[in-house]
Amino acid sequence: MKTVAISLFALMYILMIALPAKCRPFISCLTAAAFAAIGIISVHAIPDAIDWNIIMMIFGTVIIVDYFIQSKMPNLIADKLLAISPNVMAVTIIMSLFSGIISAFIDNVATVYMVAPVALAICKKLKISPVSMVISIAVSSNLQGAATLVGDTTSIMLAAPSAAKMDFLDFFWFFDRPGIFFAVELGALLTVPIMLVLFRKMKEPVSSDEKTVVTDNIPTIAMVGHIVFLIVASFIPGKPEVTNGVICMVWGIFCVVAELIRTKDFKTMCLNIKNVDYATIFLLAGLFVVIAGITGQGIIDDIAALIIKVGGNNYFLLYSVIVWGSVLISAFVDNIPYVATMIPVVVGVAEQLGHERYLLLFGLLLGATLGGNITPVGASANIAGVGLLRKEGYEVSFKEFMRIGLPFTLAAVIGGYAYCWFVLNI
Repeated sequence: MKTVAISLFALMYILMIALPAKCRPFISCLTAAAFAAIGIISVHAIPDAIDWNIIMMIFGTVIIVDYFIQSKMPNLIADKLLAISPNVMAVTIIMSLFSGIISAFIDNVATVYMVAPVALAICKKLKISPVSMVISIAVSSNLQGAATLVGDTTSIMLAAPSAAKMDFLDFFWFFDRPGIFFAVELGALLTVPIMLVLFRKMKEPVSSDEKTVVTDNIPTIAMVGHIVFLIVASFIPGKPEVTNGVICMVWGIFCVVAELIRTKDFKTMCLNIKNVDYATIFLLAGLFVVIAGITGQGIIDDIAALIIKVGGNNYFLLYSVIVWGSVLISAFVDNIPYVATMIPVVVGVAEQLGHERYLLLFGLLLGATLGGNITPVGASANIAGVGLLRKEGYEVSFKEFMRIGLPFTLAAVIGGYAYCWFVLNI
């Protein structure tokens, strides 16, 4: 059964790479159906396998985003950014760094849905393709997920007593030295020269003589409101796993109801609900089931054991294998079950070698968080970004995404990898 699961998993990714992007939701859902039909995963286990928190976040946030775009607030923000930017390359870099900063404190998917509409508005004003800018926003939001305790689910896992028992401030100052936050920020800074090279031809001057007028502030209130609630919720210990999803759904419903009361426009309401990115939702749902299937078959455990075996008793080699092995695996496998599986393994190996667990856990977090940037299906934020582009009529291939995602990942991981070894090797 394990061999069949690996074969189907590999076939799924081959088809995703080879076929048009619009086929990906069908491929992931068909693979999930095959897993259930063969018995790799129980039909009864499928509802639990799907991350409903992410699904609800996408649904609720997309509703808010559609109204937000229609309110022209992204156009107004775009006007302000264009006014301080000398060219398209500068705008792209500013938008990427901006999304990274936000993503250190709220969920990556929410960040993409908040920042990407501004990027789309800018590109429409300049009559250029938004693909590079939106991809940069997505990978930058992923990059900063490991910067703080609340930046990503994998970061939150380090707060557990069985892991590193870290609190929020430990990410900034740990054992009398600068913490992992600065490792991530170093990686972010190293992506700037990468962007200068990747976007060197985007030297078109930018200007905006338009004076956008925003006449409807309800979507902006909903956008800001759900972000504030997400930040506040991130500091609440022991909250339900679906908290963020419920927040996004409630604010999405608030936006719909408030706009309906204000405009009495049922047609626009129905159109916005119809325009929800269902393709992205089905793609993610299928992937969640497939990942749960291979995890249940022990394939993730086998990968973890292989990493430890390759590392052996050499601490530096083990650290290197954990970092770069996690990068490679997370490019194709959701990092949450992988990190959850690897934490006890890493802790046990560190204890066997007589070393503190922290360096290996930091390496695991960096590699697993940043590795998802390599492919368009390696992280939920990437899938969300590609989905937004698809709604605008732009299909993104694996090759096109990796042209930006791969160098971003290498630069960020190399910086964080070196920083952790030389600074956080306690």
